[in-house]
Amino acid sequence: MTHTEIQEKKGRKYYYRVRAIREGKKVMKERIYLGINLEKEELKKKEKDADKKLKIFEVLLSYEELEFLERLKKEFSNEPKENFENRYEAFCSLFTYDSTGIEGNTLTLSETSFLLFEGIVPKEKSLREINETINHKKAFDYMLKYGGELSKEFILELHRLVVYDTLREDLKSQIGRFRTVQVFVGGSIPPSATEVPNKIAHLIKWYSTNKIKLHPLVLASYFHTEFEKIHPFVDGNGRVGRLLINFILHKNKYPMINIPKKSRFKYYEVLQKAQYKRELRSFISFLISILKKDKLRF
Repeated sequence: MTHTEIQEKKGRKYYYRVRAIREGKKVMKERIYLGINLEKEELKKKEKDADKKLKIFEVLLSYEELEFLERLKKEFSNEPKENFENRYEAFCSLFTYDSTGIEGNTLTLSETSFLLFEGIVPKEKSLREINETINHKKAFDYMLKYGGELSKEFILELHRLVVYDTLREDLKSQIGRFRTVQVFVGGSIPPSATEVPNKIAHLIKWYSTNKIKLHPLVLASYFHTEFEKIHPFVDGNGRVGRLLINFILHKNKYPMINIPKKSRFKYYEVLQKAQYKRELRSFISFLISILKKDKLRF
């Protein structure tokens, strides 16, 4: 149920659009600020716009899914420390192989693993593909060691690590910074370069406001779908975005997710549903299905 809430402070009326959100048996409230002392027609328009944004949070997690995630978290906390290095190498290799592979990298899983952990460079692969693979591990390791909060600086450093020495000469000035040019993704046009910093700032603020209220998987899902919609970089958006999913899960002591290269078309499908049809539920279900199938926990 959605309604408008009015708060009066020092003779001024502050309007908020509010929607109840259900996660299992828990009910929370998501608020969107509408404005101050709004006229009837302006309020009506802002309510309509806010309802479109709030629709994405209708039903996020069922009670059964919430139980599964909590059971998963508990089981993950009991993983033996003795095989940590083994699990790290296996997950890092697989995550790097799949995340770079989704973007077109052609190294095989064994080539990826040998390159990252044995220093064996595969033959007949481009320098760009080799650098992409090495860079992804560096970014992953940085993410694991980073103890701070999600911030613009953290995102930019991830990007610097991911795309270092992989961009064309004319794009090297774009490394570790938000894009300064317009980009086009398939049939969609992301926000203009001038809009990117403000949109990312708003997304980070949303994360900070909701990180205690929403389940980490919901938090990571929404952040990722919006991040990819903004498309803040000239290259590396997908790899950075998938690292950010795992940063949020890891920070909240959940096992990380590896989206398989073979599932990339389903991934794109549910990503676009969340972005353009406001169906976040499909994306969350997709991630849960991966967690249920995956036996490698890291």
